[in-house]
Formats: sequence, C-alpha cells, structure tokens
Amino acid sequence: MNQIKATTTKTTFSRETTVSVSIEADVSIVWALLTHASDFPRWNSTVTSIKGEIREGSTIELKSTLDEKRTFKLKIKEFVPEKRLVWGDAMGNRVYSLERGAGGVLFSMTEKIGGPLFPLFAGMIPSFDESFEKFAADLKKEAETIQRSKK
Repeated sequence: MNQIKATTTKTTFSRETTVSVSIEADVSIVWALLTHASDFPRWNSTVTSIKGEIREGSTIELKSTLDEKRTFKLKIKEFVPEKRLVWGDAMGNRVYSLERGAGGVLFSMTEKIGGPLFPLFAGMIPSFDESFEKFAADLKKEAETIQRSKK
C-alpha cells in the first residue's frame, strides 16, 4: 500500500495542507461517505462529531480530534455531487475533490487557512498533516471495504 503523505505550504499570511489518495471504489461510495455527516465518526478517526446536513448552503458543527474542546461552525460553500465539496468559515476553506480514474477515484483534500491576522495566531494552530493522512487512509479503507462487499 502506498504511504499517504500530506504536504503543507506556509506563507506569512496563510497555510495550505493537501493530501491525495487513489481509492479503488465507485465515486458514488466515496461521495456518500463524504456527505453523510452523522456517519463520519464511525469511519473517520479524525472527527468526533458532525451536527447538521452536508448540503449546499447549510451549516454544520464539526468536532475534530485536533481540538476536541472546539466546535467548528462551517458553511457548505460548494456541493457538486461526486466531484467537489467545499466547506469553511471566515478563516479558510476545506476542498474535497473526486476525480474518476481507471479502477476508482482520485480523492484529494486541501485546506487553506489565512488572512491578514493569520500571523498573530498561526503558531497556535496544530499541524494538519497527520490528521489529513489519517482522514485519507480512513476514507480509502472504508470505501474499499464497501466496494468489496458489493461484489
């Protein structure tokens, strides 16, 4: 199995973390996993809870293992079925993209955070690399398990 590796690019006013992985499953399976909020904590070891519905224009409340005391209120900004999902807040956006390929899906997730005040609190934000790697590995494992069970 390929090692899933996140990369982070930092500038004075922003930070961007990206991870990608090939998933041997139908795009519909991957999309369903990414959009069924209440199911996230079951398969995703980086999310402790999501309240709300993941659909265009809605707001979700997400709790992550990175900061379990904090609830992130995130607006669903883009919702293109089986292609692209974007959620975020005033500080940044997380973009999930799915690209159909031979034998499955190329999944990528990028989060860019920043703004004029970013340098003031950048040091307080934990690295996302390990969390992103776990998220991608969990998604791959769950989608491929579902795919195999359908055969």
